[in-house]
Amino acid sequence: MNERASTNIDEHLQATRAYYDEFAARYEDKRGGRDPGGYHDLVDDLEIDFVRRFAVDRDVLEVGCGTGLLLERIARFARSAKGIDLSDGMLEKARGRGLDVTLGSATDLPFADESFDVACSFKVLAHVQDIRRALDEMTRVVRPGGTVVIELYNPFSMRGFVKNFLPAGAISAKTKESAVYTRFDNPFRVTDLVPPRLQLRASRGVRIVTPAAVFMRLPIVGRVLDRAERALCDSPLRYFGGFWIGAFRKV
Repeated sequence: MNERASTNIDEHLQATRAYYDEFAARYEDKRGGRDPGGYHDLVDDLEIDFVRRFAVDRDVLEVGCGTGLLLERIARFARSAKGIDLSDGMLEKARGRGLDVTLGSATDLPFADESFDVACSFKVLAHVQDIRRALDEMTRVVRPGGTVVIELYNPFSMRGFVKNFLPAGAISAKTKESAVYTRFDNPFRVTDLVPPRLQLRASRGVRIVTPAAVFMRLPIVGRVLDRAERALCDSPLRYFGGFWIGAFRKV
């Protein structure tokens, strides 16, 4: 790697860390039952329900665990649950939950080879420039026969359309979502992205028919959308979810 590329990666990591350190102050404002429409809780529920298939009584690592909202739930059914995140601001809240978390980067996981049965990552890989290196690292720390669960931002979705054509949202009075690197990856070509040792086992689409979170706050419309998302997440329409989740077996 040349010096310029190394500098760009360091700048990317620093910018991402600063973004999430700031975001930590209000990251849970609409999570954990605090959103009247339940949009974020719906997304979290569908993610947890999916990873549970592979993680019951297993050793699990969550890459990009943030404040530990998902990791805390994973710990209830896993044999062991550890998390890693780039942001110390996020991890401060995770530590407050009593979780086993470590400060570090998705592209350089500080764990030995074959340490876990499952490595999962939600809403994180979309903000990693060197995503292939992150996927290599997740694969490295998983035991043969284990599972790597990844979540990608899907360009072929209503959410992808909204993110591309509407103004960026804000994480604070001074910072917008556009301040952090974001990528959208084609779920139909995911095998070109992941290491060759990974074989797709199952997939799920999240936020398939919901145009925007605000619609979930409408009394009748919100209930209909909630039921529709839960019913369609594993249907053929899953490849058009705003968040596409794939579970891969390491061979």
